This record gives sequence, C-alpha cells and structure tokens, in this order.
Amino acid sequence: MLAAPASRPGPSLGTPPAVDLGRRRLLQAASAAATGAAAGFGAPRAWAQGSDKPEKEEVRIGFIPLTDCASVVMAAALGFDRKYGVKIVPTKEASWAGVRDKLVNGELDMAHVLWGLVYGVHLGVSGPKKDMAVLMNLNHNGQAITLSKKLADKGAVDGASLAKLMATDRRDYTFAQTFPTGTHAMWLYHWLATHGIHPLKDAKVITVPPPQMVANMRVGNMDGFCVGEPWNHRAIIDGIGITAATTQQIWKDHPEKALGTTADFVKKHPATCRAVIMAILEASRWIDASLSNKQKMAETIADKAYVNTSVEAINQRILGRYQNGLGRTWDDPDHMKFFNDGAVNFPYLSDGMWFLTQHKRWGLLKDHPDYLGVAKAINQVDLYRQAASALKVNVPKDVMRSSRLIDGSVWDGKDPARYADSFKVRA
Repeated sequence: MLAAPASRPGPSLGTPPAVDLGRRRLLQAASAAATGAAAGFGAPRAWAQGSDKPEKEEVRIGFIPLTDCASVVMAAALGFDRKYGVKIVPTKEASWAGVRDKLVNGELDMAHVLWGLVYGVHLGVSGPKKDMAVLMNLNHNGQAITLSKKLADKGAVDGASLAKLMATDRRDYTFAQTFPTGTHAMWLYHWLATHGIHPLKDAKVITVPPPQMVANMRVGNMDGFCVGEPWNHRAIIDGIGITAATTQQIWKDHPEKALGTTADFVKKHPATCRAVIMAILEASRWIDASLSNKQKMAETIADKAYVNTSVEAINQRILGRYQNGLGRTWDDPDHMKFFNDGAVNFPYLSDGMWFLTQHKRWGLLKDHPDYLGVAKAINQVDLYRQAASALKVNVPKDVMRSSRLIDGSVWDGKDPARYADSFKVRA
C-alpha cells in the first residue's frame, strides 16, 4: 500500500487520520512516482513569480469513499501536486449532501463530485443556488445497479426479469440512489424506464450515501441500488446482492465524477485550478498506465482513511474482472478508466447538458433551461485545455460528442429540448 509522505498530512477527515505506514511504503510511493516520470509524464515545473504561480498553495479537495476518488488521492500520495506548486489535502466526506454544503460555504476548495450535483446546485434544484464550475471529468464507467439476493432468488437478475417480477409479485419496491440530481439517480431512472418501470410511479426511490448502501441492503431497506464501486462488488462478496447491470451497459464511456468547484473559486484562483488539473491528469495517466499501477492504487485507497474496504473489493473490477454474483464472470473492456489517453478527462459540454435533459425529464426542472448556455458557464473548457496542452495530453477539437444509450437513443447535444421531451416514460 502506498502512503502520503510523512511530511504531508493525511486526508482531512471526520474520521481518524491516515496511518503512517513507514519508510518502506514511502519508498514505494517515491519509486512509483519516479516510474511515472520515467514514462514521460512531465518534469517538475519551476514556478516563476508571474501569473502561473498558484494563488492558493493548499487545496482542500473533498471525496466520497468510492473507487473513482483514486486520481485525487493518488495525485497527493505520489506527489504530483507538488510538481505544480500546490498541496492537495484529500478530505473524506460522509455524503454528497455534505460535499454540496461544504463546496457552497467554502469549507472545501474543490471536490470529487457528481456531475448532476454541480449542475443542480448551479440551477438551484439540489440545494442552495450558487454558480458552479466543472474543471475536468475524473472517470468514465465503473458504476453498477445491484439487486438484492432475495430478488435474484425470485428470478429478478436483470431489467427484463425485474419488470416481470414487479408486474406479477405486486408490493412496494424500494430502490436507492446517492443524490437526487446525481449520476446514480439518472442511471437508475434511465435503466428502470428502459425496461418499462416508471421510477417515480412504480417504485419508491430513496437517497443513501454510497458507503451505507451495502449495510442498508443487508437489513432489507431496499430491493436494489445504483452506486459506484466498490460497493456493488462488496455486495457480491458479502452475499447480499447481485449485479443486474453495469452503467457502461447503459452508456459506454459515460461521464461519471467531475472535479467540481465554485465559479468564485475559479475566478479568484485560475492558476491554482490549472495546477490541480495538471496534478490530477498526471495521476490519472499513472493509474491507467499499467496493471501494477492499478493494483498499487487499489492497495492505497482501500485504507480506512480513504474507502475503508478490502483490496479485493476494489481491485477486481478496476482490472476489468467482473462477476455478477450468480456464477457468471467476464472481462469487461469498458471498465472504469481514469485517463484512456486523455479521452476521459475533457469536460464535454454535451456531457453536462445530458444531465440537464434528465433533470427536465424527471421533473426536477419545470422548464427547459438554456442547455448550452448553462454548460458553457459551468464547464471550464479553456482552463482544461491550457492544463492538458502543457502536459501534451490529447484534447478533442469538438466540445460535443455523440453516444448511443441502452434505450437506443442517440445523444449528441444538438437538440437537447427535443431529446428531453422524446421519452415515453417521464415525470
């Protein structure tokens, strides 16, 4: 397991700080970082006394205990942040609502956060209204929908069989997501609706923080949930749930977590934002560079200071080794990716706009917003391009991309109002 150097504080937590894992592991961390540098990940940059110098040197970045917090954690643990004149302080949070509140009130400078949370706060539909910013995308893929073992024993093992069971075995069904405007809510709703289940009429949907999903399913508080890893695989290990679908089956290479902050922070600290983007880009590239790096990452973030679970719960799916809890195993080429030669990290305007179409679809927004205008205001495309170009990371020319989702719909951002109104199953 890797650890942050002893001279740097562990994550800021509401829980005990990171354990000092000793000189041997510090050397492992230094060796891993040196390996990254040798692979062409950039040389340390000497900051001049000009505009490039970060305005704020210590940056508190909130994270939720999920596998996809890894690039933030590793940027600090491997010292990539110090190359760019900042010190990232990873701060463990208990819930997405807590992340929202601390971003809005300034307790956190940035956060590993849900795209839909950032967009919801910007429009005032998921808490206090405040102008927000997305600096980069942190990962593609790697979430899943888990159904309880009790449902699986009755034949509900995927969307079609779940719909059949719900139609014949009538009772109140409860499903959980992690935040009302967030990615997991939208994946869950989209998947249920694709199979003819109206998420707002045919089921009860509750909000549960990611680390509490498995415990709540164990005591029977829900029939299914959508959450990030490692909690879907954890449910399989614990024998209480099965994987009915992965989110990459819903939308291959979908946006997932973003590096989010407030518009005010970007305005006051643009050089700090660039420095943090560069550090996290380097960490993202390091993670995706090899299987051994992914294993080291899993060993690091499994610690109680971060995700607080077994390495086994994390490392299988991060390596693309999937099982559904019912005996089926497969190698998934579309597993969670953090870099993928730069394809992961660009903050596409169309990615943010998609969440707005779903907020309108499910009644979170009463009227159509200015989809493109909102995305342009939130996504810091120019800032990202500056950081990526400095690292010679590939940057797409188009701020839109086209994708086909599980229901056959094609999303390209060209006519968002029409797309939002095209769904038969909606609020």
